[in-house]
Amino acid sequence: MLDFSVTLIITVINIAILFFILKALLFKPVTKFMDDRAKRVQDSIDQSEKDKAEAKALLTRYEAQLETADTEADGIIRKAREQARIEAERIIADSRVSAGTVLANAQKQIENEHQAAVAKFRKEAASLVVEAAGRLLGREIKSEDSRQYAELLLQEISSEAPGGNTAEASRFKQT
Repeated sequence: MLDFSVTLIITVINIAILFFILKALLFKPVTKFMDDRAKRVQDSIDQSEKDKAEAKALLTRYEAQLETADTEADGIIRKAREQARIEAERIIADSRVSAGTVLANAQKQIENEHQAAVAKFRKEAASLVVEAAGRLLGREIKSEDSRQYAELLLQEISSEAPGGNTAEASRFKQT
């Protein structure tokens, strides 16, 4: 049957010794290496989860800041538009005032030129009336009183309404 020889026992003893030597020299360092590696992997996983949580928190914070920035930008744009509208209304109002002033000055200048032209016309008309009266009478009228009287008559005639009579106009007709 089975024959157990001394070689078998020596081989079993050699295998046991080899096992303990290898265990001491090889298994402990390999096990330690594997444990260290497992620890590093676990630390990396923990760190990546921590980084992921931080990234999520940063993302939330940045999204909130972006929302705030959008709201602020809308407010700034709205405020700028309101200021632009107010400035445009002010410029338009200033332009209207300026145009009104220019128009009033132009009307005043036209009125002054009109009155100057009427005054010049009256002087010339008075001269012509005096000259015509002198020719009618057959002599030259040179006195300043006659010229002033002619100017007064022209002034009264121009201020009368058409068809109206004043006392001076009737006195003129009598003379």
